[in-house]
Formats: sequence, structure tokens, C-alpha cells
Amino acid sequence: MMIIRMILNAHPEKHLEVLQTLLSLMKPVRKEPGCISCCAFYDIDDKNHFTLLQEWETPKDMNNHIQSLQFGVLLGIKTLLSEPPRIRIHTVSKTWGMDAVQALRQQKG
Repeated sequence: MMIIRMILNAHPEKHLEVLQTLLSLMKPVRKEPGCISCCAFYDIDDKNHFTLLQEWETPKDMNNHIQSLQFGVLLGIKTLLSEPPRIRIHTVSKTWGMDAVQALRQQKG
């Protein structure tokens, strides 16, 4: 699984435009092949600080997305931002669920 984490800091007067752009991209991205999830959040302490989180089944799916029109639109909002977007791409080799949490909590005794 591949994860893209993008941090976007909007100019205060451009908050709504950034939010609308993110909302307009969510449905099309979620329909792309290999998209597991696509979510956008903003910080409750700073509404101009957005995080976009995307999960992709394979590197190929993620690469296709990065080359897509939707990702280009996302990169095109840089004039609405107070600083360049920060992008991190993570490769996940293993994930655990609630069973692992419960097992770890039981070890505590």
C-alpha cells in the first residue's frame, strides 16, 4: 500500500477556495483505480492548515494518480497557499488492526 500525505497551508483569505478545491477533487479521486481512500482534514486550531491523505493499493496506482489531471489541479492551487505544499509518500509493507492493539494492551498486564 502507498500513502500520500500532503500538507497545505492556505492564505487566510483563500481558506474557502482551498476547501472547495479539495472537496471537488474527492469524488473523482476516490473513483480512480486502486484508490483505497482519499480524505481531507483541517486543523481545529488553525482552519487554514489542511492535510490531504490518500491510500493506494499499488505504486502503479499511485503513479497513475500523480500523473492525473486531478493531481495537477491540486498542484495548481499553490497561489492560494502561504507556502509550498509539503508532500510525503510512504510505502506500507504491513498493517495491523484492533487485534494487535488488544494484544499489546494485554501485555501491559
